Amino acid sequence: MSGAGGFMTARLLNGPSGGPPVDIPRDAAREAARRELSDPAYHQNDPSLLQRALNKFWNWVGSLFDSASGATPGGPLGLIVIALVVLALIAALWWRLGTPQRPVLSGGSVFDDRPRSAGEHRAAAETHATAHRWNEAVQERMRAIVRSLEERALLDPRPGRTADEAAAEAGRPLPGHADRLRAAARAFDDVTYGGRTADEASYVRLRDLDKDLERTKPALSGAVPGAAG
Repeated sequence: MSGAGGFMTARLLNGPSGGPPVDIPRDAAREAARRELSDPAYHQNDPSLLQRALNKFWNWVGSLFDSASGATPGGPLGLIVIALVVLALIAALWWRLGTPQRPVLSGGSVFDDRPRSAGEHRAAAETHATAHRWNEAVQERMRAIVRSLEERALLDPRPGRTADEAAAEAGRPLPGHADRLRAAARAFDDVTYGGRTADEASYVRLRDLDKDLERTKPALSGAVPGAAG
């Protein structure tokens, strides 16, 4: 580049047809260079927009790692040790507490299909238990308990009754079994609405409760008003 006539010029070493060098004003030279560099042939190997974004992202991650390792005793090795300790703590908590369970939702009806007798529900419960389908066995045994109480006029037949409601109402004429009735209702809600899994012990508790209730005489003063009529 050289000064000439009060403005900067660019000199072409080879003029037209191999003639002497040609001086071009700076602005004209800049515009000519811009047009030349805008040729797509110069940009065939440029990274794509996605690649440029990824490069920026990984550069940002790298800078974060460098900053953290610089502030951590022991540098990058210390940061790796801390990360491993955190992962170990998370794994220990997961093992200790188990998979998070969904909250138990109560309020659904005990019965969800055609009316059946207590004996039919008991037979269905035993069939599921034989096949080790404990969730279904618990559900059917709870239905057998509620239906049996209705057949004995200790509960008034009422569509839409929940397991919790049945347990609370049955606890009045059967106060000696009130706690077990509430536990049975919770077990029913757990497997029906809480997404939990029953086991054989859960089913055996409901089966034994059902048998004990059959042998228990109600406290007549706590019977449901009008249930016998």
